[in-house]
Amino acid sequence: MEKTESIRRDSALKRDRREVFYNILLPVWLLLFWPTYLWLLLIPANYLIDRFVLKWSLGDMPERGLFCRKNTWKICLAGFLGDFAGVALLFGVFMLTGTSTEDPSLGEFFEKLGYGVGFNPFSHLPAFLVVAASVTLAGAVIFFLDRAILKKAGLDPDAAKRSALRLAIITAPYLYFFPSAVLYNA
Repeated sequence: MEKTESIRRDSALKRDRREVFYNILLPVWLLLFWPTYLWLLLIPANYLIDRFVLKWSLGDMPERGLFCRKNTWKICLAGFLGDFAGVALLFGVFMLTGTSTEDPSLGEFFEKLGYGVGFNPFSHLPAFLVVAASVTLAGAVIFFLDRAILKKAGLDPDAAKRSALRLAIITAPYLYFFPSAVLYNA
Protein backbone atom coordinates (compact mmCIF):
# COMPACT_ATOMS: atom_id res chain seq x y z
CA MET A 1 0.00 0.00 0.00
CA GLU A 2 2.76 2.41 0.99
CA LYS A 3 4.77 1.50 -2.14
CA THR A 4 1.78 2.24 -4.40
CA GLU A 5 1.32 5.62 -2.72
CA SER A 6 5.01 6.43 -3.25
CA ILE A 7 4.79 5.52 -6.94
CA ARG A 8 1.73 7.77 -7.40
CA ARG A 9 3.47 10.66 -5.66
CA ASP A 10 6.61 10.23 -7.83
CA SER A 11 4.47 10.02 -10.95
CA ALA A 12 2.61 13.20 -10.00
CA LEU A 13 5.90 15.04 -9.37
CA LYS A 14 7.28 13.98 -12.74
CA ARG A 15 4.09 15.11 -14.46
CA ASP A 16 4.23 18.48 -12.65
CA ARG A 17 7.85 18.98 -13.71
CA ARG A 18 6.95 18.32 -17.35
CA GLU A 19 4.08 20.79 -17.21
CA VAL A 20 6.30 23.46 -15.68
CA PHE A 21 8.97 22.82 -18.31
CA TYR A 22 6.51 23.22 -21.16
CA ASN A 23 5.30 26.51 -19.70
CA ILE A 24 8.78 28.07 -19.91
CA LEU A 25 9.49 29.66 -23.27
CA LEU A 26 12.99 31.00 -23.66
CA PRO A 27 14.59 32.74 -26.62
CA VAL A 28 17.07 30.54 -28.47
CA TRP A 29 19.89 33.02 -27.87
CA LEU A 30 19.41 32.62 -24.13
CA LEU A 31 19.47 28.82 -24.34
CA LEU A 32 22.97 28.96 -25.85
CA PHE A 33 24.30 30.24 -22.55
CA TRP A 34 22.37 27.83 -20.34
CA PRO A 35 24.82 25.17 -19.12
CA THR A 36 23.84 22.01 -21.00
CA TYR A 37 25.39 19.15 -22.90
CA LEU A 38 25.01 21.37 -25.96
CA TRP A 39 28.22 23.06 -24.83
CA LEU A 40 30.10 19.82 -25.54
CA LEU A 41 29.33 20.52 -29.21
CA LEU A 42 29.38 24.32 -29.21
CA ILE A 43 32.83 24.83 -27.73
CA PRO A 44 34.71 22.49 -30.12
CA ALA A 45 32.65 23.75 -33.08
CA ASN A 46 33.46 27.37 -32.24
CA TYR A 47 37.12 26.48 -31.78
CA LEU A 48 37.28 24.76 -35.18
CA ILE A 49 35.50 27.63 -36.95
CA ASP A 50 37.77 30.19 -35.29
CA ARG A 51 40.83 28.14 -36.22
CA PHE A 52 39.74 27.80 -39.85
CA VAL A 53 38.95 31.53 -40.19
CA LEU A 54 42.16 32.56 -38.42
CA LYS A 55 44.28 30.32 -40.63
CA TRP A 56 42.53 31.61 -43.75
CA SER A 57 42.86 35.25 -42.63
CA LEU A 58 46.62 34.92 -42.14
CA GLY A 59 47.14 34.24 -45.83
CA ASP A 60 50.55 32.80 -46.71
CA MET A 61 52.19 33.76 -43.43
CA PRO A 62 55.08 31.42 -42.60
CA GLU A 63 54.45 29.21 -39.56
CA ARG A 64 50.72 30.04 -39.60
CA GLY A 65 49.85 26.53 -38.38
CA LEU A 66 51.96 27.01 -35.27
CA PHE A 67 50.59 30.53 -34.82
CA CYS A 68 47.03 29.18 -34.99
CA ARG A 69 47.76 26.38 -32.51
CA LYS A 70 49.07 28.89 -29.99
CA ASN A 71 46.38 31.54 -30.38
CA THR A 72 43.08 30.00 -31.48
CA TRP A 73 41.95 29.23 -27.93
CA LYS A 74 42.36 32.93 -27.04
CA ILE A 75 40.39 33.91 -30.13
CA CYS A 76 37.69 31.41 -29.16
CA LEU A 77 37.41 32.87 -25.65
CA ALA A 78 37.21 36.37 -27.10
CA GLY A 79 34.37 35.16 -29.32
CA PHE A 80 32.43 33.88 -26.33
CA LEU A 81 32.98 37.21 -24.53
CA GLY A 82 31.63 39.03 -27.58
CA ASP A 83 28.63 36.71 -27.68
CA PHE A 84 27.96 37.40 -24.00
CA ALA A 85 28.05 41.16 -24.66
CA GLY A 86 25.42 40.74 -27.37
CA VAL A 87 23.26 38.56 -25.14
CA ALA A 88 23.53 41.11 -22.33
CA LEU A 89 22.03 43.76 -24.62
CA LEU A 90 19.26 41.43 -25.79
CA PHE A 91 18.49 40.29 -22.26
CA GLY A 92 18.41 43.88 -20.96
CA VAL A 93 15.96 45.00 -23.64
CA PHE A 94 13.91 41.83 -23.23
CA MET A 95 13.60 42.42 -19.47
CA LEU A 96 12.88 46.13 -19.95
CA THR A 97 9.93 45.32 -22.18
CA GLY A 98 8.35 43.43 -19.28
CA THR A 99 7.95 46.60 -17.24
CA SER A 100 4.45 47.94 -16.89
CA THR A 101 3.35 51.30 -18.16
CA GLU A 102 0.15 53.28 -17.90
CA ASP A 103 0.28 54.43 -21.52
CA PRO A 104 -1.53 51.77 -23.61
CA SER A 105 0.32 52.61 -26.82
CA LEU A 106 3.69 52.36 -25.04
CA GLY A 107 2.59 49.08 -23.46
CA GLU A 108 1.67 47.70 -26.88
CA PHE A 109 5.04 48.86 -28.26
CA PHE A 110 6.87 47.15 -25.37
CA GLU A 111 4.87 43.98 -25.92
CA LYS A 112 5.73 43.87 -29.64
CA LEU A 113 9.37 44.74 -28.94
CA GLY A 114 9.68 42.04 -26.27
CA TYR A 115 8.11 39.42 -28.51
CA GLY A 116 10.32 40.48 -31.41
CA VAL A 117 13.57 40.49 -29.42
CA GLY A 118 12.78 37.23 -27.68
CA PHE A 119 10.96 35.19 -30.28
CA ASN A 120 10.83 36.71 -33.77
CA PRO A 121 13.00 39.68 -34.73
CA PHE A 122 11.34 39.79 -38.15
CA SER A 123 7.93 40.59 -36.63
CA HIS A 124 8.73 44.16 -35.56
CA LEU A 125 11.24 46.60 -37.09
CA PRO A 126 12.48 48.03 -33.74
CA ALA A 127 13.05 44.46 -32.49
CA PHE A 128 15.01 43.66 -35.64
CA LEU A 129 17.13 46.77 -35.06
CA VAL A 130 17.80 45.77 -31.43
CA VAL A 131 18.91 42.30 -32.53
CA ALA A 132 21.05 43.82 -35.28
CA ALA A 133 22.62 46.15 -32.70
CA SER A 134 23.34 43.18 -30.46
CA VAL A 135 25.04 41.25 -33.28
CA THR A 136 27.00 44.40 -34.14
CA LEU A 137 28.02 44.88 -30.50
CA ALA A 138 29.18 41.27 -30.28
CA GLY A 139 31.10 41.64 -33.55
CA ALA A 140 32.75 44.85 -32.32
CA VAL A 141 33.83 43.20 -29.06
CA ILE A 142 35.19 40.24 -31.03
CA PHE A 143 37.08 42.60 -33.34
CA PHE A 144 38.71 44.66 -30.59
CA LEU A 145 39.64 41.65 -28.46
CA ASP A 146 40.95 39.64 -31.42
CA ARG A 147 42.97 42.57 -32.72
CA ALA A 148 44.60 43.01 -29.30
CA ILE A 149 45.30 39.27 -29.04
CA LEU A 150 46.81 39.11 -32.52
CA LYS A 151 48.97 42.21 -32.01
CA LYS A 152 50.23 40.82 -28.71
CA ALA A 153 50.99 37.52 -30.46
CA GLY A 154 53.33 39.31 -32.83
CA LEU A 155 51.32 40.22 -35.93
CA ASP A 156 51.91 43.64 -37.39
CA PRO A 157 49.02 46.07 -36.77
CA ASP A 158 47.65 45.90 -40.34
CA ALA A 159 47.63 42.09 -40.43
CA ALA A 160 46.09 41.97 -36.94
CA LYS A 161 43.37 44.40 -37.99
CA ARG A 162 42.63 42.49 -41.20
CA SER A 163 42.45 39.12 -39.43
CA ALA A 164 40.39 40.49 -36.53
CA LEU A 165 37.94 42.09 -38.95
CA ARG A 166 37.48 38.84 -40.86
CA LEU A 167 37.03 36.91 -37.62
CA ALA A 168 34.48 39.44 -36.33
CA ILE A 169 32.42 39.49 -39.53
CA ILE A 170 32.40 35.73 -40.07
CA THR A 171 31.96 34.60 -36.45
CA ALA A 172 29.48 37.24 -35.22
CA PRO A 173 26.46 35.57 -33.55
CA TYR A 174 23.96 35.71 -36.42
CA LEU A 175 21.97 33.01 -34.63
CA TYR A 176 20.40 35.82 -32.60
CA PHE A 177 18.21 36.46 -35.65
CA PHE A 178 16.75 32.94 -35.48
CA PRO A 179 13.01 33.22 -34.80
CA SER A 180 12.42 31.08 -31.69
CA ALA A 181 8.70 31.30 -32.38
CA VAL A 182 9.22 28.59 -35.01
CA LEU A 183 10.19 26.16 -32.25
CA TYR A 184 7.35 27.12 -29.94
CA ASN A 185 4.63 27.77 -32.51
CA ALA A 186 4.14 31.12 -30.77
